[in-house]
Amino acid sequence: MKFLYIFPHPDDESFGPALAMTHQLRAGHEVYLLTLTKGGATKKRFKYNLSIPEMGEVRHKEMLNVAKVLDLTGMTVFDLPDSGLKEMNPIKIEQVVEDHLNKIQPDILVTYAVHGISGFHDHLVTHAVVKRVYCDMLAKGNAFLKRLALFTLAESGMADTKFKLSTSTAQEIDCVTIVDESDIEKSRQALLCYETYQDVIAEVGVLERVGNKVYFEFFQEDYTPPATDISEGV
Repeated sequence: MKFLYIFPHPDDESFGPALAMTHQLRAGHEVYLLTLTKGGATKKRFKYNLSIPEMGEVRHKEMLNVAKVLDLTGMTVFDLPDSGLKEMNPIKIEQVVEDHLNKIQPDILVTYAVHGISGFHDHLVTHAVVKRVYCDMLAKGNAFLKRLALFTLAESGMADTKFKLSTSTAQEIDCVTIVDESDIEKSRQALLCYETYQDVIAEVGVLERVGNKVYFEFFQEDYTPPATDISEGV
C-alpha cells in the first residue's frame, strides 16, 4: 500500500510519526512524505544569524538526510510560508495538496489530529486543509483514497510534561502501532539529522516519552479494540 504523510514543518515527521513510518516501510509499504514549508521562520534562525530563506535551506538539507536515514519511498518539500499558513487563502493550499495527492495516489493519508498536538496554528491549518481535501476528493469519486489517519498522542504518560501538548482519549484512538528497537533506532538517527534542533530535541525527550507505541485516530471510523496498523481493514 501507499501511505502519504503530510505535515507543515521539517522535523514534524521525526517527532513521533517516523517510528510508524519506518515500521511500515519494513512491512513492505510505500511511504511518502510531504512537508508544506521549509521551516525557515523558526526562532532558531537568530542563533545562527540566518534569514528565513537561509534557515529554510538549512532545514531542507537536514530533511534530505532524514529521507535517506528512513529510506522513504519519496519526499517532497514545498516552500509555503512557515508560520504563515493561517494568512494564506486555504483554497490555494488545498489545491497544491490535491495536486500532490493526484500525483502520488496514496491509499492512506496521514496528518495531525484536530488539536495538532502542540496547538501551533500551522499544525491546525494543515489538519483542516488535508481533511477538507480528503473529503472533497472522495466526493469527486477518487477511488484510490481509502483512509485518513490522524497522528496523535495518548493521555497516558503525558501528565508530567512541562510542554502543553494535546492528546486523544482512549475512546478516540483507533490504532496503536507497536514498533521494535530497529524502528526506534532509525527514529533516533532521523532526529540526529536535525543538527540545528538538537537542544530542543534533548529538552523534549521525544523518543523517551513516545516509547514503542504510535497512536492514530481514523477519520469517521471506530475501531474497538484498536487496530495495530493503519492499513488494517483497508
